[in-house]
Amino acid sequence: MSEPWVQKVGIGSFIVASMLVGGVVTALVAGDGGGTGAPAVVSATAATEGTVQNSGDAAAASLPDLIADVRRSVVVVTASGGGNATSGGTGSVIDRDGHILTNFHVIEGMSNLKVTLADGTAAVATVVGTDPGSDLAVLKVDLPSHLLIPVRMADSDRVRVGDAVFAIGHPFGQNFTVTSGIISATGRVTESAFTGRGIRDVLQVDAAVNPGNSGGPLFTTAGEMVGVNTSIENPNGRFFVGLGFAVPSNTVLRFLPAMIAGETIEHPQLGVSVQALDDVNAATFGVSTSRGLYVLQVTAGSAAERAGVLPGSTGSGQGGDVILAINGEAMESFEALARAIDRAEVGDVMSLRVRRGAEEMTLEATLQPWDLR
Repeated sequence: MSEPWVQKVGIGSFIVASMLVGGVVTALVAGDGGGTGAPAVVSATAATEGTVQNSGDAAAASLPDLIADVRRSVVVVTASGGGNATSGGTGSVIDRDGHILTNFHVIEGMSNLKVTLADGTAAVATVVGTDPGSDLAVLKVDLPSHLLIPVRMADSDRVRVGDAVFAIGHPFGQNFTVTSGIISATGRVTESAFTGRGIRDVLQVDAAVNPGNSGGPLFTTAGEMVGVNTSIENPNGRFFVGLGFAVPSNTVLRFLPAMIAGETIEHPQLGVSVQALDDVNAATFGVSTSRGLYVLQVTAGSAAERAGVLPGSTGSGQGGDVILAINGEAMESFEALARAIDRAEVGDVMSLRVRRGAEEMTLEATLQPWDLR
């Protein structure tokens, strides 16, 4: 497998040419970071009067009361571009300064943006920062701070399969629709249609999400946003089949400060395509070890090529390099490699322990930015 990966279908927006037809974007999803407390740009207790302040209070509140409370942090995002093209999705209020979080594919290519709050207040929005590789974007509106009710972020690392969740969004233009379900799985991967980069540790949910839900919040029953709804598995069209995906809140928190600051976000890339070894395929590849990652391809000009990593070829009997460990961590699956790279930053030096024939050696690879071309 190579570093990018499973393709999903984006749920973000309707694309309209003189009439609503509902085109769907191939989804990105996003990125990482954060802990039980939110960083400076997001207050973990930023909610206003009447808003649930902690899990204990949430447990005492009825679900309708909780939904009525947190929906004040949810917004409708509408956009238009050249010709008659328009797009629609969902967003979340991040702070009282007017920052709004949504999916990149909701606003990509659009020039006229509008945000509408739950009380009907509308304002023109501008884009202040984006992370196409994570399918995230931050908008800015100029509204009185008392109208802006920020979401509270959950620690997505604490999510368990079976946890109850609910989504608020605008599927097919049906504003502020609520759907509920559970976390079906964690650690999934979806792909950015804009970069080809895999977005890791995505949450899988069975709460119904459809075109128009993109960019909207996935809430826990404590009223905290645990993810940003971004894509669906959809082999036969653009309708929900029970497999939705959300960028985890910790991914959002990792890149949110840079997006708010308008900085260019770069994701690291090693530049290899690999196959996990086992007792059967090791002989096919002509290598003497049955553990590690056999290097099938090395991208020209990549960090791996510059470090001297050598590829082999399937069925040739000519063994290439086998990556045994990165920074001392054993590499026995593609996911282990992808996560190790994804946790790093562009410019970090990775120590690769490789086997080449009967010899083991250490190579130093300086990670480069993901090629967005």
